[in-house]
Amino acid sequence: MGMREHMSSEAFAKLVQQAIADLPPPYAKLMESIAVVVEEEPSKEVLEDLELEDEEDLLGLYQGRSLTADSFFTPGGELPPQISIYRGPILRLCESPEEVVQEVYDTVVHELGHHVGLDDDDMPY
Repeated sequence: MGMREHMSSEAFAKLVQQAIADLPPPYAKLMESIAVVVEEEPSKEVLEDLELEDEEDLLGLYQGRSLTADSFFTPGGELPPQISIYRGPILRLCESPEEVVQEVYDTVVHELGHHVGLDDDDMPY
């Protein structure tokens, strides 16, 4: 089920790039300071931290300080913000490359919401 058997890591990475390229300008501007990485699956530690039972529930993850948490006194040496996109769960969920692009797009927008300080409850979707 899903696209997992049919899509290489390289093809998936291209769809991630396409989804990011499709972002509206204000989002694209935010993305300039955020690293996007593709990971196969969320780690056990991440799932435990988020108290998730099932890795299928996690398609992406924002790691870093939100813009609202930044201050003049932010300690140096912090890693830049990063969005992880989880290839396995997304491919298991989607039936076509178009669905993958839409899901990655939605996931990136959702994680950008965390970057600007929104909680899950505040998200448009």
